[in-house]
Amino acid sequence: NEIFTLAGESGCGKSTVSKMLLGFLEPTQGEVYYKGKDIVNLKKWEEKKEFMKEVQSVFQNPFETFNPLRKVDRYLYDTAKQYGITKNGNGKRVEEALKAVGLGITEVKGRYPNEFSGGQLQRISVARSLITTPSLLVADEPVSMVDASLRMSIVNLFKDLRDKYNVSVLYITHDLATAYYVSDRIGIMFRGNIIEMGGVEDVLMNPKHPYTQMLKESIPEPDPKKKWTERISIKELETEEYMRKGCKFAGRCPFVMEKCKDNIPPEIQTENRMVRCWLYENKGDK
Repeated sequence: NEIFTLAGESGCGKSTVSKMLLGFLEPTQGEVYYKGKDIVNLKKWEEKKEFMKEVQSVFQNPFETFNPLRKVDRYLYDTAKQYGITKNGNGKRVEEALKAVGLGITEVKGRYPNEFSGGQLQRISVARSLITTPSLLVADEPVSMVDASLRMSIVNLFKDLRDKYNVSVLYITHDLATAYYVSDRIGIMFRGNIIEMGGVEDVLMNPKHPYTQMLKESIPEPDPKKKWTERISIKELETEEYMRKGCKFAGRCPFVMEKCKDNIPPEIQTENRMVRCWLYENKGDK
């Protein structure tokens, strides 16, 4: 079990990947396998139910997750009932799930979503997903709508789930600071492609792909000697980048070569990570 982060700027395809992994979208190319089975071909209800039980989700805005006119605890008990936890046992399972996220049933019971802070409600959302004892939690931008002061409590919760409950987490974010803090491995995504992937320390402390380097340089540092003008600006999304035949980053890359414009770079293994860049064509691991 691990925390794997999928990171990249808005519009790169992170949320589309999460929807395919959860079975909400069918891939136009390729397949999504879970425990050796293509999830698109899970036709029997029992197979789908087992998949949904083991692969749970946490979304960006907790206030959109819950109906404002419905008491929050009903979602927890209904989830337990839906997945076959007995009536006598569902109360215990709900309490265990809430305890795992640092809450008690007395804090939640009988209350509506508007009676909670964003951080509390996101914790309840995580608790709901834990009721089924999942193997994988897909967390799509789970802290972007939470107050900055509460973000680390959610991020630390994912570390607890990995360490204490053996839950693997796919953490989807554009925030490299929390990604570095929480991740075991990280994949950097650009225009629908993972362009660098490896251990978080390797990728973020010593990035190889020019785009990853640019992302890292765009993070402001708490150094009074480092001026804001030194930041490398990232252009807005360009349709041209999606349509480009070769490397999608060729139009921005300071190291672009002719072959980059017409040829898609292969996956190259070098220095403990995968990188898709022609710069490393002759530097890959043999």
